[in-house]
Amino acid sequence: MMDEKQQKLNLKREVGLIGAVSLIAGTMIGSGIFMSPQTVISSIGSSGASLVVWASCGLLVILVSFCYAELGTVIQESGGEYIYILRTSGPVMAFMLAFSSILFVRPAGVAGISLSFAQYVVAPFYPECTPPVPVVKCAAAAAILVLAIVNCMNVRFSMSVQVFFMVAKVVALGVIIIGGVVMLAKGNTESFENSFENSNVGINPIGIALYQGLWSYDGWNNLNYVTEELKRPEVNLPRALVIAITLVTGLYLLVNVSYLTVMTPKELMSSTAVAITWGNKVLGSWGWIMSLAAALSAFGSLNGTFFSGGRVCFVAAREGHMPDILSMAHVHRLTPSPALIFTTVISLVVLIPGDFQSIVNYFSFTAWFFYAVTLSGLIYLKIKKPELPRPYSVPIVLPILILLVAIFLVLAPIIDQPQIEYLYVALFILSGAIVYVPFIHFKLCPGMFDKVTMFLQLFLDVAPAEKNL
Repeated sequence: MMDEKQQKLNLKREVGLIGAVSLIAGTMIGSGIFMSPQTVISSIGSSGASLVVWASCGLLVILVSFCYAELGTVIQESGGEYIYILRTSGPVMAFMLAFSSILFVRPAGVAGISLSFAQYVVAPFYPECTPPVPVVKCAAAAAILVLAIVNCMNVRFSMSVQVFFMVAKVVALGVIIIGGVVMLAKGNTESFENSFENSNVGINPIGIALYQGLWSYDGWNNLNYVTEELKRPEVNLPRALVIAITLVTGLYLLVNVSYLTVMTPKELMSSTAVAITWGNKVLGSWGWIMSLAAALSAFGSLNGTFFSGGRVCFVAAREGHMPDILSMAHVHRLTPSPALIFTTVISLVVLIPGDFQSIVNYFSFTAWFFYAVTLSGLIYLKIKKPELPRPYSVPIVLPILILLVAIFLVLAPIIDQPQIEYLYVALFILSGAIVYVPFIHFKLCPGMFDKVTMFLQLFLDVAPAEKNL
């Protein structure tokens, strides 16, 4: 009986089209749109150029997602970039991604979003001064723990949470857009007169502005991490990507126009939380609603990041690149709970020293490096394996163009303003290869975790999960 049960244990396909759109859009609309507009405009220098940056980020993400839609329909396994790199560039590169993603990139993302959630939650309690750092970090840690429990309980439940917060966010952004339209109708157009004056047109300001804008679009690739849990992926994956990303790009542009209608570029640059400044100016005593909306938004985004982040760890363990316990799923709830618990612990550790701005820049640098490797994998598949069944295909020019943009995004900040941190990040990624050779390739200490694995397996009530193809 037990053998049969073990053979059949896998993650169920419980994510439909609405869940899929909510997972992408709900993770993309996080704290970024409430926090990044001032950094984009301060880097680029003018209101017109900042809108161009937001539009170009949206266009870039839509084009990359087309490439990912093809990858996801050719390689129908969960794990996103990790599994695509494993199937096209080989195990060493894939392990370097898993190593840096599981130990740094994903937890940094979770910590960054939870910190912005916490800032908005505690801000109303400290109207006169900035909230103390320990209070903010405790609120952030509480959010991470709540979502860890939600995600370990049930896939359907965490999807419902995702859909609910997604709707709440779209309503909040709708309020900002309508407020902006009313103000425009009243003739508040000073931010748009000579809107390209004082633009900074250098490689570094453009690169940094794009990074900050792209941080607000981060999460567009979330669905590719859970392909095996998606109903009819060959149809729903491309559909969900197009619907969600187009929706988010449109909302972001209109929201930025609304911010600029209500505030001058100078006010926007000096604001610490744009949405709250906007709320105080337009809604008056109801300004606290924006604080609540921003917090809800970050919370929903955190849930989506968590949902997909646990899957990378889970798939890497299933491929033998992480300890076995992380590739197991709960026997009754069918959630990858060990991988989720592991992600939680590391995120809480990253949270302790975390500073938001630096997290964003180094995070984008590693993310785009691996996007470039993934896209070169797609080009390889198109040239070398044209016979693979492709329910959805893009012209080869597209991945080549985006590969060039990705290389620019990786190199621009390093060439223009070399900082020692980029070297640390590069060394950290390369250190993955050093760990790979003894422990994965030569399998040194093979039984090292056996006793721990057995104990945890009984303690957490989990068993190895099969692929769901």
